[in-house]
Amino acid sequence: MRMKTVVLTLFISAVAVPVAAQTPAAPPDVLPAGEVTPPSDAEKSATGLLSKLVSQGTSAEKPAATDVVTVHYTGWSSDGTLFDSSIVRGAPSTFPLDRVMAGWRECVQLMTLGEKRRCWVPENLAYRGQTGRPKGTVVFDIELLDMRPSPLIAPPDVKGPPKEAKRTSTGLAYMVLRPGKGVRNPNRFGRVTVHYTGWTVDGRMFDSSVTKGVPLTFGLDGVIKGWTEGVALMVEGERTRFWIPEDLAYGGKGEGPRGMLVFDIELIRIEG
Repeated sequence: MRMKTVVLTLFISAVAVPVAAQTPAAPPDVLPAGEVTPPSDAEKSATGLLSKLVSQGTSAEKPAATDVVTVHYTGWSSDGTLFDSSIVRGAPSTFPLDRVMAGWRECVQLMTLGEKRRCWVPENLAYRGQTGRPKGTVVFDIELLDMRPSPLIAPPDVKGPPKEAKRTSTGLAYMVLRPGKGVRNPNRFGRVTVHYTGWTVDGRMFDSSVTKGVPLTFGLDGVIKGWTEGVALMVEGERTRFWIPEDLAYGGKGEGPRGMLVFDIELIRIEG
């Protein structure tokens, strides 16, 4: 899949990045002489990973090992050389945690949503002596911006809505997974930007903007009825699971999947 290819290139390859005015300076824990000196208050795990909280998160949520996360990060080799940074590129990175180096996966799983953390990743958890890659311990500053379950793993309630799910008069069922921070709902004839994943009731993922790495922008009057009704109930920042009966989905016609469909939808932005 395209997203996985990007991830492997980004985090297994040590790509040199252009030095710019906004390039993050190496933290004081990395010395020019090449000696990595984590502070005494850094926490050490059983694997040898050292980490330290830089700033508190905004939520108690922590990612699972298979989650897809969005982060800003910068990596330095032990001599203070910056070798990779989403900040220098000017855009955060999104990737599945189970497709990155072991030290990265462990470090990010220690974090809560919105947290910034510094991690000292020993060579056996990093590039393991790969040719052309930084040797020895590498240091990463990571900010966890967002996380969502892997679209390749169907939710446990994919076969039908649980008792606590709300239902509308049309038969649409839904359950808010993460409350939003917005205060207004989209107009049914307006445009929105969302991330989404869709599954059939047997757990088959048939479409996802998450795997493509790009959210979708569209008019609510140009999609299936269940989306038009459901997304109009949401506010910006909200993440909701919808169980859409066939008559509000593809109606058993055309090339669309048959039967009830399940969608996880995150309303990123109301465009108008």
